[in-house]
Amino acid sequence: MIHFSSFTKKVSASHSVTWTYGVNYGRIADNLPPPEGVVTLLKAAKINHIRIYDADHSVLQAFKGSGIEIIVGLPNEFLRDISIGEDRAMNWVKENVEAFLPGTKIRGIAVGNEILGGTTLELWEVLLPAAKNVYSALYRLGLHKTVEVSSPHSEAVFANSYPPSACIFKPDVLPYMKPLLDFFSQINSAFYINAYPFLAYKFDPEHIDINYALFKDNRGIYDAKSKLHYDNMFEAQVDAAYFALEKAGFPKMEVIVSETGWASKGDSDEAGATVKNAKTYNKNLRKRLAKKKGTPYRPHMVVKAYIFALFNENLKPGPTSERNFGLFKPDGSKAYDIGFTGLKSSAATSSLLSFKDISAHGWLRYSYSWVFMACAVVLLQSLGL
Repeated sequence: MIHFSSFTKKVSASHSVTWTYGVNYGRIADNLPPPEGVVTLLKAAKINHIRIYDADHSVLQAFKGSGIEIIVGLPNEFLRDISIGEDRAMNWVKENVEAFLPGTKIRGIAVGNEILGGTTLELWEVLLPAAKNVYSALYRLGLHKTVEVSSPHSEAVFANSYPPSACIFKPDVLPYMKPLLDFFSQINSAFYINAYPFLAYKFDPEHIDINYALFKDNRGIYDAKSKLHYDNMFEAQVDAAYFALEKAGFPKMEVIVSETGWASKGDSDEAGATVKNAKTYNKNLRKRLAKKKGTPYRPHMVVKAYIFALFNENLKPGPTSERNFGLFKPDGSKAYDIGFTGLKSSAATSSLLSFKDISAHGWLRYSYSWVFMACAVVLLQSLGL
């Protein structure tokens, strides 16, 4: 058995040091483009970091040679099995990670998603053993220095997050969270949090200034205890996580936002879910991340975030908003303009190949056309057009 306390802390090589902006590539839909088309779209948009929620082989194969860095997901339904023994974790890592390296740049494994604070208490028990077994497999394969092990959390792990300095982990979560953080601290992994100003505003629109949630001009909030001022909710949510970590004994752990976004459509009781607000939030967030700066409480810790999501996912259950977080439409055109280059103009849909053509007729038939189109996009960008 490997003793984790004996590990030398690795230098976090899971991502390039300058990245700040990534995107979640969810696929709970029946109208999405093939993975090869997604690669072309991401490269045209100059998005170099993505998260997926599984380790789908067709996706990982399509991203081979793209240079795009990927965090794969070990789905919640596998945690129990992976927690039982290192051999099962080794088989999973060999089949879903090692087999695609180094051509596909897998830089992390997210073990489960939003486990702690969730309703399936049995998974709370198996999360840490599963994470340890996955890391052990990476260690034995010599991959632990380049593939990070993490586990994203929702805001449900916090007892409160307002003001940021008051944030603590829930008493029932802490007995499970602290050992997990101990382990992640030993292997130098970050704390991943799904932070949604949209959800906070949706649940309390009467008391939250929409401008504060959207990075627009507003009075902001003043945290009397920390004597810090916040002019946007996103940074307040990130700092709330830093305060909670510090109180739990982990003041040096980095916080990375694994999900954030804004729905462009919602039900009648989902306040703020409009195209205008989604565009405003995502455009301003992109500008904020491009500055490569920290937060009021951690000014030297550059904020990194993965936006949710690349596409609308028409088969996701739940309220209408769940199916309307996408930056792009399935045909490759932009859902709204926040400065990205799409592969298809909404106003001139006949001028470019559609993803549907690729799906219907096969990728190889159109591969040269896609390569030509991608090259044309790069050329136009280099000429400033």
